[in-house]
Amino acid sequence: MINYLVDGIRKKEAPIVVGLDPMLKYVPEHLKKEAFAAFGETPEGAAEAIWQFNKQIVDAVQDLVPAVKPQIAMYEQFGVAGVQAFQKTVDYCRSKGLVIIGDIKRGDIGSTSEAYAVGHLGQVQIGESRFYGFHEDFATVNPYLGSDGVKPFLKVCAEEKKGIFVLVKTSNPSSGEFQDQMIGDKTLYTLVAEKVAQWGEEVMGDTYSYVGAVVGATYPEMGAALRKVMPKTYILVPGYGAQGGKGSDLKAFFNADGLGAIVNSSRGIIAAYQQEKYAQYGAEHFAEASRAAVLDMKEDLRQAWER
Repeated sequence: MINYLVDGIRKKEAPIVVGLDPMLKYVPEHLKKEAFAAFGETPEGAAEAIWQFNKQIVDAVQDLVPAVKPQIAMYEQFGVAGVQAFQKTVDYCRSKGLVIIGDIKRGDIGSTSEAYAVGHLGQVQIGESRFYGFHEDFATVNPYLGSDGVKPFLKVCAEEKKGIFVLVKTSNPSSGEFQDQMIGDKTLYTLVAEKVAQWGEEVMGDTYSYVGAVVGATYPEMGAALRKVMPKTYILVPGYGAQGGKGSDLKAFFNADGLGAIVNSSRGIIAAYQQEKYAQYGAEHFAEASRAAVLDMKEDLRQAWER
């Protein structure tokens, strides 16, 4: 799947992943009104609203970007109905040929980690048959529990030719409370990056590993250092746009071939219509605003690379 992702980035000339993180406050009123009329102001109504929101955005941007990243918590907050909307979103994105990065941030050990890996990336055995669960192409993984929590994912990645993105240096302001701590002469995030590179050697694609890393756009100087530690690792870069990351900060995350990283934007794209820059589209044409935001992001990244 890493080969498919790289091919998609090349063909669409867009190292961009759209984060499908549909908080209800991002959903236009007309969609909520329609969903609540059918299902009431209930979790089922909310789930229908976010599903219709996602569908229109995917339709608007699917020819521009290679991948999407649904954040499962935004769906789980609505219970079973929300999880069903997550599954419908994954299935719909797959039908459009998009790579799906399940932003699940799982991290556990033993049979629990195995179950997470199987449920999101692999196939579960039921009697004589095997079935896919959520069936994402990649999943985000928290490495805090060590190799015991990651190796079950590596096993499924090898079996299914899928991938993971391991949290290395996250974009949130307090990430340094733990990630920047010194262990001997190295930061904790550097030690994690070294493990990511090591794990990646076990499951390689043609050029890049199935094991990627998450490194926030808000820390470009750290991204440059980590790029050297993990030369065969694809870096998922959150924090662009709404969190303060700019295209000019991101060149160091990429390798000399222009590959090696994919940049995420969530509310900067899906809620673009709420921004002054795209206000002319209005809520009725929110998906067109999202498309315009993707095109602007693509141009911003292109200019940054050419500087």
